[in-house]
Amino acid sequence: MAEIKLATEVRTEFGKGAARRIRRADKVPAVVYGHGAEPVHVTLPGHEVLLALRTANVLIGLEIDGKDALVIPKAVQRHPLKGTIEHVDLLTVKRGEKVQVEIAVQAEGDLAPGANLLEFVQNTLLVEAEATHIPESVTVSVAGLDAGDSIVAKDITLPKGATLAGDEDAIVIQVVAAQAEEPAADEAAEGETEGAEA
Repeated sequence: MAEIKLATEVRTEFGKGAARRIRRADKVPAVVYGHGAEPVHVTLPGHEVLLALRTANVLIGLEIDGKDALVIPKAVQRHPLKGTIEHVDLLTVKRGEKVQVEIAVQAEGDLAPGANLLEFVQNTLLVEAEATHIPESVTVSVAGLDAGDSIVAKDITLPKGATLAGDEDAIVIQVVAAQAEEPAADEAAEGETEGAEA
C-alpha cells in the first residue's frame, strides 16, 4: 500500500471552539496515539484527509515537530448530515510491526438458481498484518451457494501476509431464501384502522 504524506501542524488549542475554528479553515483536528507516547494533538489539511481516507487502513506519513511518523486511521468521526470529517484518531505504527485492523469483505459470483438472498452477517474481518502491507479488502466467492449455506471466517482465504485475528467460527456471509410477501396481513390491518376511524 502506498504511503500518503500529509502536512501536519501541532495543536495547542483544545475544546469545541478551537475545533470549530480549525474546521472553518478547512482543516481537521486529529490525535496521534501509540507506542506508549503521550498523545499528540495535530491539525491536518481537510481536503487531503478526505481523499486519503477513501482508502481503508491507509498508511499516512506525518512530520510532527521535525520527526517523521507513520500512522493508520483508528477512528474517524464524520458530520451526520454533511459527511465531512470532524475528527480523526491516528495510531502510530512502525515498519515491520504487526497491527490488527478490519478489512472489508466483498462477494463475487452468482448464487444457485432460485429466490435466494445474500446476507452479510459481517461486512469486515479482523486481521493481523504488517503495518505497511495492510490489505484493503478480501473477496469471497459465493458461486453456487444455496439457501442455508454460509461462509465462516476460517473458510476465507486471506491476502498474503494477513492472518485472521477474530473469531474463526464467526459466520461472515450466509444465503437465505427470499421471504414471500404477505399482503393479506397488511390489508387486514388497514381495515382495522379504517374501522377505528369510523
